[in-house]
Amino acid sequence: NDLAVLPASGFPGYIGQPSLVWLDERQVLFSAVRAGASGLYVIDSESGSVEPQVTWQALHAGLSTDAGQRYIVQARAALDGAGNIVVHDTQTDTTTVVTDYNADLLAESPPAQWERFDVQRGAFTIEAWLLKPADFDPAKQYPVVLDIHGGPNGFYGYGFNPWQQLLASNGYLVVFSNPRGSTSYGRDFTQQVTLDWGGEDYRDLMAVVDAVLERPYADRERTGIFGYSYGGYMTSWIIGQTQRFHACVCGAPCFDLESMYGTSDISHEFGELQWGGGPAQSRAWLEAHSPATYAHRATTPTLIIVGEADERCPVGQAEQMFVALLKAGCEVEFARYPGGAHGFPLMGPPEHRVDFLARTLGWFDTHLKG
Repeated sequence: NDLAVLPASGFPGYIGQPSLVWLDERQVLFSAVRAGASGLYVIDSESGSVEPQVTWQALHAGLSTDAGQRYIVQARAALDGAGNIVVHDTQTDTTTVVTDYNADLLAESPPAQWERFDVQRGAFTIEAWLLKPADFDPAKQYPVVLDIHGGPNGFYGYGFNPWQQLLASNGYLVVFSNPRGSTSYGRDFTQQVTLDWGGEDYRDLMAVVDAVLERPYADRERTGIFGYSYGGYMTSWIIGQTQRFHACVCGAPCFDLESMYGTSDISHEFGELQWGGGPAQSRAWLEAHSPATYAHRATTPTLIIVGEADERCPVGQAEQMFVALLKAGCEVEFARYPGGAHGFPLMGPPEHRVDFLARTLGWFDTHLKG
């Protein structure tokens, strides 16, 4: 299982230790994410039965044990902090955070308050989270930003996200969710987005925004959207479908699906699995589900961000979007990061990551606070 790693999120692959441990001749302990939360599970290799052991409101990575397999060590990120090591004692069923590297920073700039909520859409429950400023006051009104994850078969959950925390710490409500197509909810839920990009996934997201805007402290006249990769597809799709949002930050978009087919590092097979094929097989579908088809209707002020060395969502997609929005008379700005790969906002040079965060905050401040 260590031959190749190509994460669906688009960030660089790596070869590491598998997150599983044989407990005996039949049972395997492994780490997995369910409903946006990490947990430990045991699978019986003969019967196939899976038994949950513990679940955390956090995201854990890696899995190491001591020789006696009593203690399990993992890296942890949570909504209240990131970058720590935790030890879980299987005998006492307790988890201890053994590092606290960011204590001084978090004391100076406290993490956001948060809450989890659900939105029911037909047979599906859409899970969502809302971040609030650390000094949140329900008597005030706050601008709202919807953040859309990549994938589409990715997920958001209980992990630490720098741009979400940046926006919340600067007076925004940040809402994020797992629309149909997201992982960690089972295969059927994940496959709902296949051949339906811009369909029920879009409507799930709008329902989540509607639920937040029912709250008296959410200002429906100051709303924004942010998305990267598939989230960039969705933000570019949304501004061609509705004028309800007042600012958009679109990162690494999939803008014209026909021209993107076969040009990504995930090969033509991605288009065949998600879109039903390339132009020869699915030209009508590709046109109907491409944000490029509807960009002439866009009015939302938009910042486009892309790394010039992006092999997942090639820079030409962002270039097409920039020109289309210019032709539509839409206010648009285009930021290109030299040498930036698909994952540069999290893994690129520090100066690029800082600039990305500053531009994102500045765009929303200008259009939602100015």
